Formats: sequence, C-alpha cells, structure tokens
Amino acid sequence: MHKITNEAIVNFQKKWADGLIAIGQAFTNGEDYKALASSLISELYGYQTDDGIVLFKPTKAAEIPIRASFESALSYFVGGDDDFKEDQGFALTPWINIEFHNHNTYFHHDMAVVMGCYMFTSAANDLVKVEYTFGYVTDEHGQLKIVLHHSSLPYSNNA
Repeated sequence: MHKITNEAIVNFQKKWADGLIAIGQAFTNGEDYKALASSLISELYGYQTDDGIVLFKPTKAAEIPIRASFESALSYFVGGDDDFKEDQGFALTPWINIEFHNHNTYFHHDMAVVMGCYMFTSAANDLVKVEYTFGYVTDEHGQLKIVLHHSSLPYSNNA
C-alpha cells in the first residue's frame, strides 16, 4: 500500500465536494446525474477495492442507516431506489459549496481516519453543518478510497 498524507486527504476531500456539487448541477440542468454519481462513488469509495467493505452511515438515513453496497450508496446520493424509500437524493439539493474542516487525522499503517465537520451551502444560501468521520486506504494504484464514512447532524438539546 501507499503512504497517505494530509495533502492527499485535503485534495481528495475537495474532489469529493466538487463531485457532490457537480451531481446537483447535473440534476438541475437535466443531465445524467445518476451516471455522474455512479462514477463518483466508483472512483472515491472502496466498494470495488480489496474485500469491498465500506462502512457508510449517511447523514440522513434512519430506516436503513448503514449502506453496505454500491447500490445503497448510489440511492442515498440520488434517490429513486424502491429498496431505500427514505432516500431523497442528498446530492440533488443542489449544493453550491462544501467545505471540510478537519479536526484531526489518525494515521495507522496504511489507513488514515479523519474527523471534523463539513459545511454545506445550498443554492438558497442555507448553511448545513454536518459532523463526519472518514477512513481512507489506498488501492493497488495508490488512489485513496473511502472505506469508512459516518456523517451526522450535530446534537441538539431540543431533540
């Protein structure tokens, strides 16, 4: 495996954010947003890497909170899968900006785990803060892949 660096993680997070924004733009423009989402998941997540295990707990998933398959991740991002009726397509909002704020990174052998919050800005200029933990490994080509993605809305005393 290849050594993971903070610089590689920051670049990867930008690619993830830009990809999510592009999916929403494609949806808004009537383009093939599902193909774009499928390509992004294939490129960035480890569903086709090693043993194919990805621990994915999306922000807005309650009925089926863990998304263990490529298809379940795709449904979360773009909706439209009858097996995941709660999915409205998180990436379709559309978002105009996504900023990662990494709290810290833990490196262990060929894996890096990052925790922090990311800020999503919608086209209506609504700001949504989401807390995350991402785990990264590299594939046989040295490309980062997400194998752990846990996102949640911040705790509220009003809940």
